[in-house]
Amino acid sequence: MAASKASYLSRIIKGFAGAPRFFRNYSLSRPPESQLFTGWPLVGLSNWFSSDSSPARRLFPDISAAGVGFRRLSTSEEPAMGEKAFERIYIPAAAPVADVPEVDEGCDVDLPKPKIPQYRESTETEKEAWSLLKRAVVNYCGTPVGTVAANDPTEAALNYDQVFIRDFVPAAIAFLLKGDSQIVRNFILHTLQLQSWEKTVDCYSPGQGLMPASFKVRTVPLDGSNEAFEEVLDPDFGESAIGRVAPVDSGLWWIILLRAYGKITGDYALQERVDVQLGIRLILNLCLTDGFDMFPSLLVTDGSCMIDRRMGIHGHPLEIQALFYSALRCAREMISINDGSKNLVHAINNRLSALSFHIREYYWVDMKKINEIYRYKTEEYSYDAINKFNIYPDQIPSWLVDWIPRGGYFIGNLQPAHMDFRLFSLGNLWAIVSSLATPKQSDNILNLFEDKWDDLVGNMPLKICYPALEYEEWRIITGSDPKNTPWSYHNGGSWPTLLWQFTLACIKTGRPGLAEKAVILTEKRISNDKWPEYYDTRAGRFIGKQARLYQTWTIAGYLTSKMLLDNPEMANILTCDEDPDLLEFCICGRRKSSRTKCSRLAAKSQILV
Repeated sequence: MAASKASYLSRIIKGFAGAPRFFRNYSLSRPPESQLFTGWPLVGLSNWFSSDSSPARRLFPDISAAGVGFRRLSTSEEPAMGEKAFERIYIPAAAPVADVPEVDEGCDVDLPKPKIPQYRESTETEKEAWSLLKRAVVNYCGTPVGTVAANDPTEAALNYDQVFIRDFVPAAIAFLLKGDSQIVRNFILHTLQLQSWEKTVDCYSPGQGLMPASFKVRTVPLDGSNEAFEEVLDPDFGESAIGRVAPVDSGLWWIILLRAYGKITGDYALQERVDVQLGIRLILNLCLTDGFDMFPSLLVTDGSCMIDRRMGIHGHPLEIQALFYSALRCAREMISINDGSKNLVHAINNRLSALSFHIREYYWVDMKKINEIYRYKTEEYSYDAINKFNIYPDQIPSWLVDWIPRGGYFIGNLQPAHMDFRLFSLGNLWAIVSSLATPKQSDNILNLFEDKWDDLVGNMPLKICYPALEYEEWRIITGSDPKNTPWSYHNGGSWPTLLWQFTLACIKTGRPGLAEKAVILTEKRISNDKWPEYYDTRAGRFIGKQARLYQTWTIAGYLTSKMLLDNPEMANILTCDEDPDLLEFCICGRRKSSRTKCSRLAAKSQILV
């Protein structure tokens, strides 16, 4: 009888396998009856449900370890008027246990076969790239779960032997376009199990829902034995990273990849799973939580994204805002609509509307906008102030006036009395991909890349930012970082992995020839240079002084670009189209307490022409 109850409980828990982890590390090496999907022993599971303060009892109060028969997975009440539903994690009533799907536990699953286009014969460079990408695959309990960051035999591993969420995204797209979806599915589910539910650095909690920056497969003794071993996944939420900064972009990339997986494979059942829906909501809950900030953009610290060192991007960096906007749009497509999610969808629409207006209106610069800033009046105190952020005209750098003859771009950051006029490639490209930029702005961004090809592409695509911080500015802003010296690494270095995002942006705007030009330029050197992480100097002539060779996302970025150019229709399912409803949906007009008229219509008439 006890065994049947244990089996019954096992099947219930597997139905919502994304529930919080009981242990920091988890394993799949034990039989399912003695260890459930996330590595919880049954005795530990009993304690996990028995505590009134445990996350399990707060999320699933109807389930107990003693009586495993359950009535429903949610006791969430209808939110009171004005209450934010995303502050409660609502899980709809579950199907009977007999209908709950078994978790695959690393075994092969009969997945929908994606419609993979026929590709031409691969070149020698492509064959080498595929061989290197497959060599980078990390296995966990016999199944693939991701790829290492780099396989450089000449350097110490450090954390380059780990699976990074942001690094794996281009590799995942490459695998999906090739027809290999199992590794991506495994990655999505395993990273979901690692989602933060516990305190990390110095006993402070980053908030439930945080996705790790990376994880590593480790082999540890089984129950203290020196003869039996098991594999566990050890996540890093930033507590061992340089600078100890938690990753903001990991959860955003996870949502974006989840949508791409469904679009390419047709396996939408993965998105509909209870554990996956819970994971999406936890990420959104973390991002949409109210704070002191008055802007719709996300406030983050330096080093919280691809630029993971001090580079003066703290505040509201464009890269995070573009990924945030994209993740919100992707999540809105995937969230199951029910009584518990309608307020969450409403909150997403509010933020999307406000964020698109904020970025398009205040982050955009071209010659007209620069001239407007040049004539700004300062110290304006009124609701109708034109210089809303009190930007001083002397902040306009001398290089910018002569550098931007045609087109425009989104600046890197905006805060009171501060505009970071540097061009950050990832944020601008992903603004195009996600339609955070208007069609006209998208064209102007690529016009700028085309006009300033030598500056932004040079000998190797693609500048991570332009221009570099130099002299006293470099010493003050980076803290004299010896890795981020001028025109190196994050400080104006060239990163081949950005090629796939550049390709997506070019295809979306109907300019694939620009991406083909960049790919041809890449092919001239990338293989002979042994696939480095980044290039140095103003024109990208030298391999980065501390660049790892055989960098996985360099390899994957190239492969993904080639496949997208061969089949542009595949790029269309990875992008988002303009949503005109967002421009009409203004939260300001719905507030009875609004003391001033929103300038959205005036701004829209100026930008969308």
